[in-house]
Amino acid sequence: MSIHINAQPGEIAPVVLMPGDPLRAKYIAEKMLEDVVMISSTRNAYFYSGLYKGMPVTIGASGMGCPSIGIYSYELYTEYNVKCIIRIGTCGAYMPSVKLYDVINVEKACSESTFAKYAFDIPGNIISHQGKAFNIINVTAKEQGTDIKTGNIHSSDIFYRAATGLPEIVIEHNCMAVEMEAFALFANAKYLHKTAACLLTVSDVIPTHEKMSIDQREKSLDKMINLALESAVGIEAVL
Repeated sequence: MSIHINAQPGEIAPVVLMPGDPLRAKYIAEKMLEDVVMISSTRNAYFYSGLYKGMPVTIGASGMGCPSIGIYSYELYTEYNVKCIIRIGTCGAYMPSVKLYDVINVEKACSESTFAKYAFDIPGNIISHQGKAFNIINVTAKEQGTDIKTGNIHSSDIFYRAATGLPEIVIEHNCMAVEMEAFALFANAKYLHKTAACLLTVSDVIPTHEKMSIDQREKSLDKMINLALESAVGIEAVL
């Protein structure tokens, strides 16, 4: 077991899906998996392992922000030999052409965060997805007939800010939406030579002030979740 995850060796699958919210992890595990077992609840960051179409998969909460997912994903990669992590979360759209409930497969995460620089001496403010998962997700979505968007997103350390208008980094890299975790996940995977992807469902459209309810954020993301699970089957085959 690691410092922050109380699972035993062998209890965590090679592919892990990581929502931010522990209750979302619980919802996914109980609704989508068979033979589910809670394997860790340290700090109420729930982790579950079970079977999806006969394949072992783990669902675990990352918490909010780069520091939190940075800890959990690093320990999963290094202490439990996880091969691939897919973040499945929500985001706020920066442009009205991106609609509520749209699903984004993240190509690159951009951030003002110093996480990558000071953790691993990775320069710059933009990091790509790592490994084959991004492409497998695109192929799986096409096979399912699931419409998704691909592009860059902004991983911000800030939820509330005094300044109005788009942050400079958003304009620089043409970011379509904002969340808070992908940059650190991609940095860890890059440093450790692991696989990482990020799927996001649009829960807010910032220019129009449209947004999901709290209950919808927890339970109305099944299109993204199903895509992640189906993609996990393809990812597992090439790891």
